[in-house]
Amino acid sequence: QVHVAESGGGEVQAGGSLRLSCATSERISSRNAVGWYRQVPGKLREFVAAISTDGRSNYSDSLKDRFTISRDNAKNMIYLQINDLQPEDTAVYYCATTYDLARQLRDYPPPYDYWGQGTQVTVSS
Repeated sequence: QVHVAESGGGEVQAGGSLRLSCATSERISSRNAVGWYRQVPGKLREFVAAISTDGRSNYSDSLKDRFTISRDNAKNMIYLQINDLQPEDTAVYYCATTYDLARQLRDYPPPYDYWGQGTQVTVSS
């Protein structure tokens, strides 16, 4: 069982930035594909971004201008940089990973096997 943990959420004002971090219980290596999703109560989980084992990325079309996904295998971390935060970005943000590389970079249905508990991002106007 792979454990995934997100951190870095919080409350910010509109226009601010946050960097979310994702760590796993097993070493993130070139064998892991990782994605970020977000969810608002009462709505379906929304794809945000994904990164492949070789660093290629895929973004939601509506978010790609303000969101950046990256990975640092040496530090065993995945990051999601969010700039110019808006109140509509308020959600719980989830990190997920899979070793099935045939599914990497996909958005829906979510192709990941292991999910974290999420980190809350709240943006005030």
